[in-house]
Amino acid sequence: MNTGDDYDDPMIVAEVVSGQKELFRLLVNRYQKIVYGMGMSFFHNPEDASDFTQEVFLKAYRSLSRFQGRSRFSTWLYRIAYNTAVNSVSRKKEYQSFVEEETFQDGDNPEQTALRSALQEAVWEAVRELPDRYRICVDLFFFYDRSYQEIEAITGYPVNTIKSHVFRAKKLLREKLEDFAEGGIE
Repeated sequence: MNTGDDYDDPMIVAEVVSGQKELFRLLVNRYQKIVYGMGMSFFHNPEDASDFTQEVFLKAYRSLSRFQGRSRFSTWLYRIAYNTAVNSVSRKKEYQSFVEEETFQDGDNPEQTALRSALQEAVWEAVRELPDRYRICVDLFFFYDRSYQEIEAITGYPVNTIKSHVFRAKKLLREKLEDFAEGGIE
């Protein structure tokens, strides 16, 4: 049985589009862990992440003929996954879950834990208040470790616009967090 190691992604896509639909499994095998991981980061639940993974691959399969090869297949798939996740989960729930996971660290005393929790909540509140175009770029750049070129492929924004959005978002966050630091914890 052919494992697909000798096929690159564009070759597999071309074969699937031309009628060898069973080769799509090679793309699923290649990327299912990455898509599942993104699902876990959004949903924090194995069943929901599995459903999400199936939904993403179903959307990719249905749209495969529209893949034009201008970006890597993985970037195209990542864009489908990201858009699916954003449309499936509320932003507040996503940020709140991340804050809760990161709040407690070994060795912290109750005061350190409370301060860290308050600071993280202030950061996430500031991020939630960013304009959508800034927030998406910040999410992809800092939390999903995407390059500017990958963010361009995912969002459709030009690289210089993405750099500008990240820069402006950082400036806005810095200003909001300075206000938090000056006002203390309420």
